[in-house]
Amino acid sequence: MLIKAAVAALRQVFSPALRGILFKSLALTVGLLVVVWFALTRLIQAFQASHHISADYPFLDTLAFFLAGAGLFVALAYIMPAVSILVAGFFLDDVAEIVERKDFPADPPGRALPWGKAMASAIRFAGLALLVNLVALILVFVPGVNLFAFFGANAYLLGREYFELAAGRFRPLAEARAMREYHGFTVIAAGCLLAGLMIVPIVNLITPLFGVALMVHLHKGLARRSLPGPAGTEARLPNRQ
Repeated sequence: MLIKAAVAALRQVFSPALRGILFKSLALTVGLLVVVWFALTRLIQAFQASHHISADYPFLDTLAFFLAGAGLFVALAYIMPAVSILVAGFFLDDVAEIVERKDFPADPPGRALPWGKAMASAIRFAGLALLVNLVALILVFVPGVNLFAFFGANAYLLGREYFELAAGRFRPLAEARAMREYHGFTVIAAGCLLAGLMIVPIVNLITPLFGVALMVHLHKGLARRSLPGPAGTEARLPNRQ
């Protein structure tokens, strides 16, 4: 099911219907990364100025810009999860609506989440993802631990947030969370796919759209597999006990 959902999501990301949103998503993602780069370089320069380093060693200004750029490139995989969640929250309903209409035309359409609620949830999880990945970045020099920390933390965070955003179009948040917990292994496996995508330069820029499309398909598939009723979208979860 997961492989089928991933193939369908990848096809949708580059489809004509999503092309406009893809360009907007890329622009927003790159824009956020540029803001991070700009803030980092200014922070380094402010530190230098406060310690009177630049006046004595002007070449350090150039070095600061170089290190900030190189540091951003190295840390891109650790920054992208938070950026991805923010961008996904921004374009969630536009992407989900197109995927549902194109691939599930016979199913009842989902209900758009209130924009403020979707963004509040995205901001909250983005902050958590940033904090967790800063810890993972600190562990980058600990062999054996860094990779496990990155994949484990992001597989859980990305799988959780993307699935609940997609499922939230069809059921209350508490029920979406219960469904995610009930199918925890499958959702985390999807999260591992997204976490792996994060470390591929350039390709990781499509993660927000791919993640939403993937979880729309995954939610539909899991609902059909375990719940009765048309598309399994309105039925209640079975009792886990």
